[in-house]
Amino acid sequence: MNEIGRSAEEALEYVKTVPKRQGEMMLGVPFEPLETVRVGFIGVGGRGYGQLHEVLAVEGAQVTAISDPVAGHTARAKQAVESKGQPTPAIEEDWRRLCDREDVDFVYICSRWEDHVPHALQAMESGKHAAVEVPASTTLSDCWRLVDTSERTRRHCTMLENCCYEYAEMMIMNMIRAGLLGTITHGEAAYIHDLRSTLLADESEGLWRRDPHIWRNANLYPTHGLGPIARYMDIHRGDRFTRLVSMSSLSASLAEYRDATLPADNPKRQEVYRCGDMNLALMQTALGRTVVLQHDVVTPRPYSRINLIQGTKGTFCDYPPRIFLDGQREHDWVPLDAFRKEYEHDLWRQQGELARKLGGHGGMDFIMNYRLIQCIREGVSPEMDVYDAAAWSAPTALSEISVAWDNMPLPFPDFTRGGWQG
Repeated sequence: MNEIGRSAEEALEYVKTVPKRQGEMMLGVPFEPLETVRVGFIGVGGRGYGQLHEVLAVEGAQVTAISDPVAGHTARAKQAVESKGQPTPAIEEDWRRLCDREDVDFVYICSRWEDHVPHALQAMESGKHAAVEVPASTTLSDCWRLVDTSERTRRHCTMLENCCYEYAEMMIMNMIRAGLLGTITHGEAAYIHDLRSTLLADESEGLWRRDPHIWRNANLYPTHGLGPIARYMDIHRGDRFTRLVSMSSLSASLAEYRDATLPADNPKRQEVYRCGDMNLALMQTALGRTVVLQHDVVTPRPYSRINLIQGTKGTFCDYPPRIFLDGQREHDWVPLDAFRKEYEHDLWRQQGELARKLGGHGGMDFIMNYRLIQCIREGVSPEMDVYDAAAWSAPTALSEISVAWDNMPLPFPDFTRGGWQG
């Protein structure tokens, strides 16, 4: 059905519906340990090609197969694999055949948003673990499909949320775990990124990423900001999101920019953008914590994920990274660097030089990939599992429903079906 529903009552009932569990919980389930992790890549265009290089730099990772509908992309990726001294990877025109290959343990998915779910589902059905770019899903029904398939097949589906592995985010995790911020009460997250020229381009993401702005009014990209906040708050590991309410501003910036930069006869001048420039959501957790979540990719303003977390003993806020702790003599922010020596995360301490040299988003791409491959090689559970992928992606559908029905408050689905309580 249309997830917005034909009435507010129907939409609310749809959100509240929890499918029957088809398998056992995957929370905390370890990978089978593998000395060498054989990776198959689906999608090696812009983002996928960058991630391919990051994975090739991880010890114990071998890229054995590649699939992409553009021949030039696969040829370039094949050369990159060979240049690292690895055997020539198989090139599969049909991504389904890649998922079925016996020399693939793990399917790495960097396709378009709308293809994330079918690719991840096929990988798990073929007995492979899946790693999927963000967002993992754009609908509630597909969030549940990912969860159900992971539980039924006993295969992990982890989302490639690199922002959870940024230097400041990991350092703040250490500080929170050490109790420096006290009892965590509130967080603020966002994806603020001026993408107007990208959305209107005639290549790459401009060929598809503008489409949701035409037919959806929602937070179209929630995970970069929400993922780190969820980890700070131990979501699914002692707490969970329980409620969401959302509203959107009017839509103006993308159309005005288009009309100012594109010729009058350009077909894009006929498009009507439904998505509000700013989408705002208020969320609450089972323990009573609150979260403010924002999305704006069409307004001229500096990039920010806000990344604010506060507790009874202090507050951290990013852009720039700064912290304030109870009892400071000067009532003003202190640069986060002042705490680097004591609280820098071990992954950055040990792998930071290589991560920064590779350069993917300042190094966090490599740290994410290194940790994921490390978890598989060591046979431990992933740090981001299918329940995280579903919950961090779900605000897209939930915000769309809430906005459509006069900012209706909605229950937040419990994708763990109670498992978050331990």
